Amino acid sequence: MKKLIIFSLTILAISCTGDFGDVVDFKDVENPNLSESSVVGQPNSAGIWLSGLERQLANVFNETLVLSELGSDNYVNTQTFFNQFMDGLEIQITDPDMRDTQRQIQRLRELAIFGLSEVGPGDPNYDAATEAEFNYFEGLSYLFSAMYFSALPAEPVGVPVASAQHYQNAIAAFDAAIAISAKPEYHLAKARANYYLGNKSEAVAAATSALSLSGDFDRFVLFDEANGPSNIFENALYERATFDDLQPLPTLDFLDPKYSFLDTSQDAPVHYLKAEEAYLILAEANLADNDIVAARINLTSLLDLIDTREIRTIDDAIEQRSQVEEGSRPDSSDIVVNGRPGLVLDRQSGEIDVPSVSGTSLTADDVAAMQDDDAGLSLLYRTRQEVFIAEGLRFVDMGVKLVIDENEILLNESINEGDLGTVPVIPPFIAAVVADLDAIDYTPGSGVATTAIDLNDILVDNKSSDAVVPFE
Repeated sequence: MKKLIIFSLTILAISCTGDFGDVVDFKDVENPNLSESSVVGQPNSAGIWLSGLERQLANVFNETLVLSELGSDNYVNTQTFFNQFMDGLEIQITDPDMRDTQRQIQRLRELAIFGLSEVGPGDPNYDAATEAEFNYFEGLSYLFSAMYFSALPAEPVGVPVASAQHYQNAIAAFDAAIAISAKPEYHLAKARANYYLGNKSEAVAAATSALSLSGDFDRFVLFDEANGPSNIFENALYERATFDDLQPLPTLDFLDPKYSFLDTSQDAPVHYLKAEEAYLILAEANLADNDIVAARINLTSLLDLIDTREIRTIDDAIEQRSQVEEGSRPDSSDIVVNGRPGLVLDRQSGEIDVPSVSGTSLTADDVAAMQDDDAGLSLLYRTRQEVFIAEGLRFVDMGVKLVIDENEILLNESINEGDLGTVPVIPPFIAAVVADLDAIDYTPGSGVATTAIDLNDILVDNKSSDAVVPFE
């Protein structure tokens, strides 16, 4: 079928070239400001190229965050302009968001590789720190390929590479960066790759190395409100007004909106590699080793760190917490969710305080009472969900994977429908509760709300699956 489609398109193209060839022949047009020689071999070009990589990373997050957060249980999409399929985990090769997400990740890879192979070596002012960053960005491209896809090509029109190999490629690139100029985020990125591979000792070693360099590091991607790219997810969380309804689970209400308007030149950043993740990796490894004392120490350090993170005071009165009609979702601080008070903010009574880097409902008393059992592990995953809300990790923790887009399948001779990467990966225990991922039971005025399921308990109940809870 693929060859028939391509053959038909070829015939169509040949039939048209006689009329339009001379009109659209741009082969001889050259813009000297856009040629390769205008970049390669020029002083300070590596630094400029690195700025381009930072910008491209913002494009990557604009794609991955929308899909991953909608596909998770963090948010329900009631009437936004975003993807209308991901809330129900309808992952389709024809969805243009699959195409755009794949392409932005792959563009990041190619830009990093070109920086390493051409731009950097040709720049007389190329330095070790920039070379390390090029390796780091290449590693990020493999890391995101593995996190969000079961398989993707690692080169243009290449054979799809399984996620496990992408993680290994990421580790190799991060090691190259670390060998040149070690930064805590390089080690944490390596720890994350090993974490999702289930390599406990390697993940622990990398997370420990990260924290030894800094106990409060935070790597974030910047967005440009004036010239773009702006933070698209912030648009939905805060600048949307009332017609774009993206609602968090009531259990996460106190963390919303994580991103809010800063100023006319800078949009809210995404904090994508931060020390909190290292503490959570260590604590999870402690629980796997039945070392509750060490787990409590790491979680206490986590709470101490979160206490130092920025909390933004904002006016969110425009948010009506409505799904069908005003007030149809929990919207008052008096409401108790799943038997727990204090999770819902009253947005109509004045400004609210919302964590912009990390927040959690975990308390010191919770940590002291924690045991190395399934309840303790579920509590840790609840904390992961809270700390990483709107950062794209919950979707990965659920074990769900996106698909290679239809264009790649049709044009890449190494890929056919049904191959690894062309079919969505949804663990059966997730597929069984898709309809309930965002479902709540709430009667306005009752003062009580409950979620239909506790996905953290479901993840822990299925910890023997290779898809989730990697240290078990």
